[in-house]
Amino acid sequence: MSKIKITECPRDAMQGIHEFIPTVLKAEYINSILKVGFDVVDFGSFVSAKAIPQLKDTKEVLGLLDLSSDSKLLSIVANSKGAKEAAEFKEISIVGFPFSVSETFQIRNTNSTRIQSIESVKEIKDITNKVDQKLRVYLSMGFGNPYGDEFTPEIVLDWAHKLNEIGVDELALSDTIGVSNSLNISAIYGLLHNELPNIELSVHLHSAAHNWKEKVVSAYSAGCRSFDSAIKGYGGCPFAKDDLVGNLATENLIEYFYNKLPANFNLDLFSRSMQVSQKVFLP
Repeated sequence: MSKIKITECPRDAMQGIHEFIPTVLKAEYINSILKVGFDVVDFGSFVSAKAIPQLKDTKEVLGLLDLSSDSKLLSIVANSKGAKEAAEFKEISIVGFPFSVSETFQIRNTNSTRIQSIESVKEIKDITNKVDQKLRVYLSMGFGNPYGDEFTPEIVLDWAHKLNEIGVDELALSDTIGVSNSLNISAIYGLLHNELPNIELSVHLHSAAHNWKEKVVSAYSAGCRSFDSAIKGYGGCPFAKDDLVGNLATENLIEYFYNKLPANFNLDLFSRSMQVSQKVFLP
């Protein structure tokens, strides 16, 4: 029976909060998460402090983490400069880069076009290869966009092929604004899963509280075994819209996939992380 992999995303949960979360509190929260047994923890990012002021202390947070667990650390970068910073830390196993299917959002998110961003991916891949880090590219706006940019499943597949051709073997199909549904998840994930069988494919779904289950069921039925989520569904992309659309709530994933979680997954320690999250998000 295939086990479910979960990437827990405190970085995504915290990045849009305007009031600065103290570095020590961030580290306490992430340390509690690292003990649980998640496959990957998306803990921070090496991006402009002007763009994401909440994450300007990523290096300091990293220095306070207890890395005795098996969870792999992931950090987000927006360009080769950020990748070079991440490459300085052997503790980081995976570097994530947001590549948008929507041209408008790519410019808003990374201040570069999609063609320019493909060149950035090439540069980042070279950097990560040298330090034995994996590169995970997030296909942002992977289920549609609010800007009127042309969108079809075939466009998503075309960009996925281009990324694969330059050596990217890990893609996360991302619903940046919560427009995914059971039909388009099945169609788009299924298309990529069938056409790119050697790619490690996951989903990063944003969802309202009432419709998370249909999205998860659809992704799982299409072959997905790797999901991003955040405790209590906190977070969302601050560059997408004025109103953030929350992440999948980790506790919902855990309840739904209870019998498919890794053997080392500790529910008691997860409950502890839930408690610490209140200090972070409900001060």
